[in-house]
Amino acid sequence: MIEKKLISGFSKLTKDQKLSFIAAQMPNGEHIISELKSFWHQDASVQKMFDEFSENTLTNYFFPYGVAPNVMINGNIMMVPMVIEESSVIAAAANSAKYWAGKGGFHSEILSTVKNGQVHFIWKGDFRRLKELFPQLKDQLLQRTFPITANMQKRGGGVLDMELIDMTSKLQDYYQLSVKFDTRDSMGANFINSCLEEYASGLRAFVNDSGLFEGEPLQVIMSILSNYTPECTVRTWVECDVKDFADIDDSLTAEDFVWKFEKAVQIARVDVHRAATHNKGIFNGVDAVALATGNDFRAIEACGHAWAARDGQYRSLTEIKVEGGRFHYSLTLPIAIGTVGGLTSLHPMARFSLHLLGNPSAPELMQIASVIGLANNFGAIKSLTTKGIQIGHMKMHLLNILNMFNAGESEKLLAVEYFKHHKVSHNAVAGFLSSIRNGHVKN
Repeated sequence: MIEKKLISGFSKLTKDQKLSFIAAQMPNGEHIISELKSFWHQDASVQKMFDEFSENTLTNYFFPYGVAPNVMINGNIMMVPMVIEESSVIAAAANSAKYWAGKGGFHSEILSTVKNGQVHFIWKGDFRRLKELFPQLKDQLLQRTFPITANMQKRGGGVLDMELIDMTSKLQDYYQLSVKFDTRDSMGANFINSCLEEYASGLRAFVNDSGLFEGEPLQVIMSILSNYTPECTVRTWVECDVKDFADIDDSLTAEDFVWKFEKAVQIARVDVHRAATHNKGIFNGVDAVALATGNDFRAIEACGHAWAARDGQYRSLTEIKVEGGRFHYSLTLPIAIGTVGGLTSLHPMARFSLHLLGNPSAPELMQIASVIGLANNFGAIKSLTTKGIQIGHMKMHLLNILNMFNAGESEKLLAVEYFKHHKVSHNAVAGFLSSIRNGHVKN
């Protein structure tokens, strides 16, 4: 166990020294070093690149990389890469994709691609005077960032709008300079933050040093992009005739299935406990695509959950409409995602993922991620309203349980066959392994 004391200078140690420092304070230290090094990339230059992605790097942490085939989006079929450790997520996405491919596939459209950021400042001065002079200030600020924005403008993006916002009803003397951006195919965090910091310096100089204002100086609190991007949204949906669900489950008619499905979605609209789990199922798919393509899934989730609570109550991100014998199920999601910059071109697997997807633009990747999110969500609700989610999930989890019990390959083969017809649980697997290890093979 690592000593519970402050460590000075750890970041300055080499990676080998960091490993030795940690191993020296744990049992089987040499084994720990060997095990951690076993996850290093065999190409030293690639490993060096991985090390430089983060700080205090010791080794690499592997997640499974899989694909969901047969994903039809707006008539085009593709194979979508997914990185996730949870059993059954990729299987659910693949099953839903194949199911809907036979019914016209998924449909998706981009509603907007605007991102935003703010300079947050405190000021006791004359805000009306600042508003009057804002056109002059705006011109100065835009000129100030021209060296930063020139290349983005050539690609059709850049700064779209800028406004002053009075926030004093929320917090005394608090104002914002709010800016909208189009960052094209990049997620744009570094671009946006660089612009905002320049705007903060320009705003401070305009108010404090120009001689145009009297009183206490303006104080910039911070300049930062917002991960809440309600104007960077994609809408994805599936639709078919209700009668087309006749093949969905042996125990339900098409009408009964749609009724239960609709009620499940309505429950997620009104109950926060169900809404959280409902939306988690969406992000199972969205996050897996984000990870596979080197995107920031934490920012994506933060935005999605804020959007889910935009009317004051946390709700499901999906909506359902059943009218005139027609089933329509949709997901509207704000999602800031990129295909250039960051790890998207540096990480070899992120680069491969984008190649596998046909090198999509950022709006196209928004559509792909939202489709996989809706596919996972549909699969989850389908299971919940028919046979229950644990049957499929635990069968996918079977190999994890067998590995926990150090099952050999022959034992795994026997277990997989046995649990095709029996419920999976830790106790059931333990009992099965005990039985065959004692010479009794169950049927």
